Amino acid sequence: MDTESVNDVDLLNGKRRHDPRVGRIAAHVKEIIKILGLNPELDPNLVDTDERVAKMYLDIFSGLDAGNKPKLTTFPNDERYTTMVMEKDIPFYSMCSHHFVPFYGHGHIAYIPNNRIVGLSKLPRLLEFFARRPQLQERLTEQVARTLEEELQPQGVMVVIEARHLCVEMRGVKKPGAITVTSAIRGIFANKPVREEFLDLLKRRD
Repeated sequence: MDTESVNDVDLLNGKRRHDPRVGRIAAHVKEIIKILGLNPELDPNLVDTDERVAKMYLDIFSGLDAGNKPKLTTFPNDERYTTMVMEKDIPFYSMCSHHFVPFYGHGHIAYIPNNRIVGLSKLPRLLEFFARRPQLQERLTEQVARTLEEELQPQGVMVVIEARHLCVEMRGVKKPGAITVTSAIRGIFANKPVREEFLDLLKRRD
């Protein structure tokens, strides 16, 4: 982790410690613990669990704060690059908005430039921003694609997300290992040859 990242983490932790929402969330979490028949006063493993959960929620739901949205640094496409730019196998974690349990997996993002190109680190940051909120996988996929389309105005964008949902694995149908795949297509990716190029690159693991 570089110095800038360390400083960002320290700043975030400092903000979370002093965030007035921690106490409010913790009070509700403690009430849930008691309703379940547990006693945080008697069980040492539950001491401060309410506060830890509150801080965790502020972290994993940080994408609800519009101020955390990454600035998509773009550059003029002076070389007139017109072939596909792709970032694949980007890991992410999110929370199902229906049950507040995790879903996680990998995102694959590609675009074909027009007049602007974007810094490559911004693609994972964009996925992470939208993932850090109560989410639907379908909505997450569309949000990433729509943001790139609006801010880059490329020839086309394609986003594919593959994820495992603990609401499917832990409850309901209880099917461990099931993978949900969603996609969003914009512009030139509607053309079959372009889309097939994306899928071919996605299959390559070497």
